[in-house]
Amino acid sequence: MYKYFIDSAIVTIAGITAVYFWGEHINPGSGLMAIFIASILAILEISLSFDNAVVNAMKLEKMSEIWQKRFLTWGIAIAVFGMRFLFPILIVSIFSHLDMVSVTNMAIGNSKEYEKYLQLTHAPILTFGGTFLIMLFLNYFFNNEKKIHWIEPIEKPLSTMDNFRGIEIIITLIIIIILQNFIQMEEKISVILAGIAGIITYLSIEGVSSFLEKREESRLSKCTSNTIKCSGLISFLYLELIDASFSLDGVLGAFALSNDIIIISIGLGIGAMFVRSLTLVIVKTKTLAKFIYLEHGAHWAIGALAIVMLISTVKSVPEVVTGLIGFVLIISSLISSIKYNRLEKK
Repeated sequence: MYKYFIDSAIVTIAGITAVYFWGEHINPGSGLMAIFIASILAILEISLSFDNAVVNAMKLEKMSEIWQKRFLTWGIAIAVFGMRFLFPILIVSIFSHLDMVSVTNMAIGNSKEYEKYLQLTHAPILTFGGTFLIMLFLNYFFNNEKKIHWIEPIEKPLSTMDNFRGIEIIITLIIIIILQNFIQMEEKISVILAGIAGIITYLSIEGVSSFLEKREESRLSKCTSNTIKCSGLISFLYLELIDASFSLDGVLGAFALSNDIIIISIGLGIGAMFVRSLTLVIVKTKTLAKFIYLEHGAHWAIGALAIVMLISTVKSVPEVVTGLIGFVLIISSLISSIKYNRLEKK
């Protein structure tokens, strides 16, 4: 099992070294403090992302070996540089009407000013991520073909909602309508548009993925029920979007510890690498097959995270609360799975 974390260890050593020299460059004598902050951010990222690892594994185990490797190579580059560094800059650029070069210079050279602009985009960013994850949560439980239920009194009735076409979209739109009533007037439009964008993004990825699965299934007889292996690119993009949604609140919350985007990107990036390694362990050890309720726990954690993100657009929620909710749900589903396995053996 340790072999799956070798790359993470290498990235950690490289990241810690880079953070130290960056801290010394910015403020001589602060290298060790920069390492401390980056380490805390990495731990927070890992603790908040157990559900992310399980959901990633669900898709990853249906992908070919080459796309699994690309998820751990290209994917980590996108996760660190794209989502933890470039994406916040892009968002600030859009909402501040400044070009990306100016925002990048601001992020590196005037971090306090950059943090101020980023906080102005707080509500629409979290609304986008929250609605995307709500759609993911609802789509998983609104499925009348799902026969295994963890919390049966709730999950079994939810599965019948699949008979109402488009119900998850309606519910998510209602959530957006309710949410905008608590948003300040100047942010209402951006929040509503961000929420709709989250819905459209999810439906687009799901639609393209479904189209390619059916197309490849009809053209390539060698593709069995796991035809997603033939459309690895779409699954790869889907995983990156899920990772992006999970990382949004982490990126914003990281500014409570530091306003230096380099330290934040490296710290969160180290955590993201360990989450990917954990994902690979889950896939290789067939953990999802061994613990049948783990997927359910992960999706309940996703639903909880989505709600917390949407609440955070109005009222700040401590990161520790978010992490504990997800952790408790994952552990509970794991314990239930172990009990189920013991009963099956008897």
